[in-house]
Amino acid sequence: MKVLKYLCMIIILVSCSNQSEILLTKLEDSAKMEEAKLNLLELTKKNDNNFSFNFDIQNFELGIQTDSENVFKIANSKKGQHIHLILNNDPYFAKYSSNFEHKLDTNNNIILAFLSRSYHESVKNKNAFVLTQTGDQYDLNSEFLFYSRPKGSYKIEDSNDILLDFYLVNTDISKNGNKVRATIQNQEFIIDEWCPYLINGLKKGEVSVKLELLDPNGELIKTPFNPTFRSFIIE
Repeated sequence: MKVLKYLCMIIILVSCSNQSEILLTKLEDSAKMEEAKLNLLELTKKNDNNFSFNFDIQNFELGIQTDSENVFKIANSKKGQHIHLILNNDPYFAKYSSNFEHKLDTNNNIILAFLSRSYHESVKNKNAFVLTQTGDQYDLNSEFLFYSRPKGSYKIEDSNDILLDFYLVNTDISKNGNKVRATIQNQEFIIDEWCPYLINGLKKGEVSVKLELLDPNGELIKTPFNPTFRSFIIE
């Protein structure tokens, strides 16, 4: 019986040691872009639900590499800085020109566009984004939480320091105010500061992410696209 007891203890210890803890930490050393501006000059329907987008961009250059050490640390676009175009909180489209056409699949669309560093971190200032819609389904004064990263697939050798990034509109988060709850592989994190984060401790396979915008009492705020469910792959 003693041998069996010790064997059980060993199995439990080995099992616990094989369970990796997911860590979430702030991304440091982001390039400051407080003066960057994005303005939608024109959104025009062409044909077959193709829309023409015409943006004005100031104090920010598309197509260049962001001046930051982070371009070497985390997933980075070789095409440089860009616009994240998000339709109905679906996965974003990266746009490297201020003028482009894009097909919208429905008549009612809420459209978020924001400036992005080359390593996909959003520029978080009041002038760096545009929120609009086609149709009139949504109240654009609502509080919004939009998912941005992670997205797609990552090689296992690049699975350290995966960027978690989201965009807040008409709301803020703080220790005594609203918060974001991020659930990654069933592990919960309460976020009270709007900044980029790094995920570490992930293993191969599909990784699930849920983001929720919570009120000061920890209750889910009733607003479109809340919560958001997403997944990505580590190969």
